[in-house]
Amino acid sequence: MKVLLLIALVVLIHGTNATLIIKGPTESILEGESVTLECLYTDSDLNVSQVHFEYLPPYQYSKTLWRKVWGSNLGRWYCYGGDDFYSEEEESSGRLHIPYPTRFSGVPFRCVSDNENATAPDNASEPLTFKVQYMRELSVSMEGYTSYLGVPQDLKVRLGDDVELKCSASSSEEPSYYWQKEGNDWILPSSTLTLKKVSTMDEGKYTCMAEHPSVKSLTKKRTISITLLPEDAAWYETTNGRLWLMTSAAAASLLVFILSVSVFLCRRAKRIRTSKGPIDDHSQKKPIYKSSAESLPSTCADKQPLV
Repeated sequence: MKVLLLIALVVLIHGTNATLIIKGPTESILEGESVTLECLYTDSDLNVSQVHFEYLPPYQYSKTLWRKVWGSNLGRWYCYGGDDFYSEEEESSGRLHIPYPTRFSGVPFRCVSDNENATAPDNASEPLTFKVQYMRELSVSMEGYTSYLGVPQDLKVRLGDDVELKCSASSSEEPSYYWQKEGNDWILPSSTLTLKKVSTMDEGKYTCMAEHPSVKSLTKKRTISITLLPEDAAWYETTNGRLWLMTSAAAASLLVFILSVSVFLCRRAKRIRTSKGPIDDHSQKKPIYKSSAESLPSTCADKQPLV
């Protein structure tokens, strides 16, 4: 009997000293790769089916309000109707699969025990975060040119004009930018290319390159061709001139559409008012005699019907 009690005591102590850990990526991952998290016990044979995953949303002001992961709820929270997050055999294996982890980069995850005997902080693992490295497409903007339309591939400017081009890219870390002209060996380590009073020597193709500081394989480039026009060229022949024409035409079309709709609605309302006419009361069409039940009091003795 004493032997059985000793064995039970050892097992109890062994289970109490069990440590819950979470396993996942130990290094940065690239966008497009999936992530699998796993809950494990060390120094114990406890069943991992009695654990669940929790995460700390980045918008949370308090760093202690952890949220429990419920199937694909986390994916719907971050992406409208998406499946960015779902559990893979969570009930039996203690694993969590994230096929699109980019929006969860830097978000802490942890494993929490469902055992009633376990209390905080021993019932939870240390938080685990992973970082997703990415870089979006490179965009080039020009001073005086809207960034929504983007700079065209062929930029037409007049001789003597100033040109300022700026390239940018959304990235997990601030990229390094370089400008280079085709046929020249110079490299400008900057995101902005400025050409003052352009001449025939400045005509050509310019390439902007963005390089991720941590992942050298993440690079993006964009090439812009600068074409020179004569100094007395018409303003509408330049790229900026065409932009103003497009913007003015779009604004004029919108104004004409609004005026047309307004005139149509006004005319329709006017036709509805005029088509009703006077109220048609059939009771007033019947003659009213003095001796009738519908007659009106009168001091006259005429027998002519009142119409």
